[in-house]
Amino acid sequence: MAPQTLSKSRAALALGLSTLPLAARAATRSDYISNALNATDVLNQNWYDSTNGLWQDLWWNSANALTALADLAAIDSDFIPTASNYFQTTYNAAPASNGGTWLNDYYDDEAWWALGWIAAFDITQDINYLSTARSIFQDLTTGLDASCGGQWWSKDRGYIASINNELFLAVAASLGNRSPNDGTVYRTYAANQADWLIQHSGLMNSDDLFLDGLDPSTCTSGSHTTIWTYNQGAILGGLVELYYLTSDSSYLNTADSIAHGALLHLTDTGILTEPSYPGPPDATAAQFKGVFVRNLAKLQSVRLDGDYVAFLQRNADSIWNNDRQDDGEIGPDWQGPLFDANMASQSSGIDCLVAAAAMS
Repeated sequence: MAPQTLSKSRAALALGLSTLPLAARAATRSDYISNALNATDVLNQNWYDSTNGLWQDLWWNSANALTALADLAAIDSDFIPTASNYFQTTYNAAPASNGGTWLNDYYDDEAWWALGWIAAFDITQDINYLSTARSIFQDLTTGLDASCGGQWWSKDRGYIASINNELFLAVAASLGNRSPNDGTVYRTYAANQADWLIQHSGLMNSDDLFLDGLDPSTCTSGSHTTIWTYNQGAILGGLVELYYLTSDSSYLNTADSIAHGALLHLTDTGILTEPSYPGPPDATAAQFKGVFVRNLAKLQSVRLDGDYVAFLQRNADSIWNNDRQDDGEIGPDWQGPLFDANMASQSSGIDCLVAAAAMS
């Protein structure tokens, strides 16, 4: 994105934020952590099954719940023992419901688990978790023969999606930052993937937002033009990790363009929305917004952009005040009113509460 375009995007975003009603804010870091702990208790009590290590028997969503627990432990050391117990239970039990493996027919499913185990490793330093992520990554590389470049979405090789390609970048760069002996190998994979995604894939539109995917027969988006929040979030996390791996600030510049595009185009009165809004997303799509805010917080930790802080706090406040019922369950529309709460919407809400705490 050209510098002047980014400036216009930021100016438009700033103008939009300035017109939003300003509630009296009293929430502090400790408030957000307390809220996140409360929401996590509800997630675990209502949906975690210790016999199979999954939340509500959902596979890739459970990897995201695991990551949410790790992110909470990263900002609240008192939560580390609890999180570690869930990590170990899931690590031991979950593969039994998936043929004894972390792999399946979908490369994005695999990548979510790789990122979850990297996050668990960061908290516990248990090398088994990192080794599992490395093993998953090896299978991810088997999809790198897509007809338009990048990685196939699934092993039947019928579609090229943004999400798995962004996650491949994130896993490669994350492993590079945690594997000093193999850093060059992972860096090459990550840099090549970022180059394809940003410069050659055609997946980014004129608003600097990622479309859902490509038709492999034409290498164009065709009818696959839906703009999901998690496609904007996953790429942010990958680019931040690649910046840490290479010290190349151009990756952060690109991440900023994407983030500001999302805040400008994927919100309603400053609150993050999916394309289905104000209708309900499906049960698994309720996970998507959490992926965006989780990775926006990663970008904020290195970019220090006040727009990001205000956005994360505004969304966390709206979740707590407008999208939570008396028993603590959180729904999929952060504007409220609450409906159709499930483990995905709960986990996603936790991501936002944790992100706001980390920024406060």
